[in-house]
Amino acid sequence: MTSTLAAPATTIDLRTIAPRDRHALVFARFDALQPGHALELVNDHDPQPLRVQFEDRAFGQYDWHYVETGPASWRVRIDKCGANPRSDVGDSCCSGGACCG
Repeated sequence: MTSTLAAPATTIDLRTIAPRDRHALVFARFDALQPGHALELVNDHDPQPLRVQFEDRAFGQYDWHYVETGPASWRVRIDKCGANPRSDVGDSCCSGGACCG
């Protein structure tokens, strides 16, 4: 019998991180994940701008699931998939989150 339980997620409480450092931290942690593992982000607002960056930078490599949707606290689970990365990713200034603040 196979298990269908999701792998535990590494939780990052972004409310404790300076806004200018948040996206770079999330992408660094995501890049370090093995496929099948996940991050769970806790934030004080909907991290939709981060999701747009994920679409650009990691298309096909993640699944995004809202766990809690405000108003005071937002939780998002980002699972890393085993899909091949896009070949055109890396041309934008945000391809590593380094320029994001």
